[in-house]
Amino acid sequence: MKRIVTTAIAGVMALGAGMAQAADEVTLQLKWVTQAQFAGYYVALDKGFYDEEDLDVTIKPGGPDIAPAQVIAGGGADVVLDWMPSALASREKGLPLVNIAQPFKSSGMMLTCRKDTGITSPEDFKGKTLGVWFFGNEYPFLSWMSKLGIPTDGSDGGVTVLKQGFNVDPLLQEQAACISTMTYNEYWQVIDAGLTEDDLVTFKYEDMGVATLEDGMYVLEDNLSDPAFKDKMVRFVRASMKGWKYAEENPDEAADIVLENDASGAQTEKHQRRMMREVAKLTAGSNGALAVADYERTVKTLLEGGSDPVITMTPEGAYTLDITDAALN
Repeated sequence: MKRIVTTAIAGVMALGAGMAQAADEVTLQLKWVTQAQFAGYYVALDKGFYDEEDLDVTIKPGGPDIAPAQVIAGGGADVVLDWMPSALASREKGLPLVNIAQPFKSSGMMLTCRKDTGITSPEDFKGKTLGVWFFGNEYPFLSWMSKLGIPTDGSDGGVTVLKQGFNVDPLLQEQAACISTMTYNEYWQVIDAGLTEDDLVTFKYEDMGVATLEDGMYVLEDNLSDPAFKDKMVRFVRASMKGWKYAEENPDEAADIVLENDASGAQTEKHQRRMMREVAKLTAGSNGALAVADYERTVKTLLEGGSDPVITMTPEGAYTLDITDAALN
């Protein structure tokens, strides 16, 4: 009898272990290193929002040598975070990325310039050296310059493009008159390095009318034909947006959760808490659903690339509202 009871208990334990392992696995590839830019996902993980949706989520940090599109193309992620210019360019080149959700409503990208270079308006860019991020991040800049009619080949009346690393050294060392910065990150690195806000002039892409959507969630189109995958993404988006709204309302706690997940140890509490407050301004007003008008504005901006547009035709099927419709209603 004792043996039968023991066997029964072992069976229940095995069943329980099997149930515990039943959560659906999702791998998310970030666009950059662990920081408050991605707080919503870390909060969802920490607060058990993914667990509530029966999801086992792995978050993979990015870095200067990691292109999200390449990761998902190689099967290394189910979902990637990317900027729409890069995602649409990848799609046109044959990688069928589809936007399934858009937590970031506004763009945080801007050019930050030294005031002592004499720059007061975009017209003053001519003849100057401007720091620009590449790996897909150059597309909004190139579209903007095309719209202004300013060549980017260093010719007379044009600008010289400095391929900027992911730091602010070119501005501090006066190698460039302006550099690419995000409102929530590099701008504050410049300030922390000793320059004051009075020393700088900034041009936000949002204010210049050339803002493009950033940090959307993208999956491979073929996967969306699988009902099980779609269901998994509905739950993932729902939990992630719950994480984002919690982060907006509890910025210091969210920043602390990010710090706990920073394996590099490179981030500081001051910078992450400040970053979280700036990021919250960009996610504010979004419930995760892509606004079609914002998508169309992004496409229009990218098509206005002159002789070298980011994309050459209006994309078809580059986004779906099915996931957010199911997740948020």
